[in-house]
Amino acid sequence: EGKVYYLNFKPEQADDWVKLAETYTDETGVQVDVQTDASGTYESQLKSEMAKEEAPTLFQVNGPVGLASWKDYCYDLSDSQIYKDISSDDYVLKEGDEVKGIAYVVETYGIIYNKAILNQYFELSDAAVKSVDEINNFETLKKVADGIQKHKDELGVEGAFTSAGMDSSSDWRFKTHLANLPIYYEYQKDGITDTKAIKGTYLDNYRNIWDLYINNGTCDAKQLSKKTGDDAVAEFTTEQAVFYQNGTWAYADVSSLGDDNLGMLPIYIGADGEENQGLCTGSENYWCVNAKASEEDIQATLDFMEWCATNDTALKAICGSKGAMPSGADGMGFVTPFKKNLESTNLLVNIANEYVAEGKTPVSWNFTTMPSEQWKNDLGSALTTYAADQTDANWDLVKSAFVDGWAKEAAAAKSK
Repeated sequence: EGKVYYLNFKPEQADDWVKLAETYTDETGVQVDVQTDASGTYESQLKSEMAKEEAPTLFQVNGPVGLASWKDYCYDLSDSQIYKDISSDDYVLKEGDEVKGIAYVVETYGIIYNKAILNQYFELSDAAVKSVDEINNFETLKKVADGIQKHKDELGVEGAFTSAGMDSSSDWRFKTHLANLPIYYEYQKDGITDTKAIKGTYLDNYRNIWDLYINNGTCDAKQLSKKTGDDAVAEFTTEQAVFYQNGTWAYADVSSLGDDNLGMLPIYIGADGEENQGLCTGSENYWCVNAKASEEDIQATLDFMEWCATNDTALKAICGSKGAMPSGADGMGFVTPFKKNLESTNLLVNIANEYVAEGKTPVSWNFTTMPSEQWKNDLGSALTTYAADQTDANWDLVKSAFVDGWAKEAAAAKSK
């Protein structure tokens, strides 16, 4: 009889997966072990675990770059039941005709906003626009942010945007998620989905949105190197700021403001046609089955995945929030790409779905093609240096990290 060993990537849901695995074992008698890496060390832990005799049977890659490192270990899922359960091929990783990875969670990010304070701004006599529906491009977003900053005392805020913290708990929002926008528009323009040499066509736009964040924030831009993710949450939930760039996963952090008071805007950078742009939607969580495991363990793992995608108890735990775990604890609150995905109680998820229903084009997650962690870290350092001293020379460091760093890291990855 086979068994399952799942090396989970998401530390926030570590306990939930252990509990769900116990439920599965109680139902089926099949042993499921779950280990979760400490944040940010998944790749190195996966390497060391894969070298052991009892290697993971179920593991994760973040997209095409992660797949390139592990494709020899990925079992072809094209005949599996879980592949038949997926709602779209947009959520699978393929190598030729083989299905090597299947996303199990789909997430969305943008600019979360406080409706009440924004409405107060709209009532000002010199407000740039009178409704959030009019904010559908960078130029308008900038006018509104500048206006909020100008009237921050009468609006009772410290800034239009929460602090763009560049501490490691927060910098991924900018070196990865915000950086996705110039990459996305360059790929769209060039008709590609990956590259070994980014051109940086939209780096002026990246500078404009970064300038907007750091110069219309709750603190002096020189302080951003020390600011954390918790700082941004606290500023937003205590209504010191109107705008907060983050995603559906942050709903629990901001829900105290009340669903009636929360909205979400796309991240506009001034690209042509952005009026039709939706939120940034995708996955960096793809399940892969270890092809080198025993046949029994592979089958046991496929059965467990299938259960997660179709069983009512499992789906409730994975998609639900309050009291959704079998134990009565809160569920994981994920949106899954499976046909049986449950309606979400997460307001931000439902807002994302509304954009799609309105015919807006979601921005795909192209940051999964960033060549390495080193590339992201070097970009983050350059952004931090620039924030503290906003000269053209310092922006040149950002450009160099983005363009030259990409070519260098892509070449290094190829030679491995």
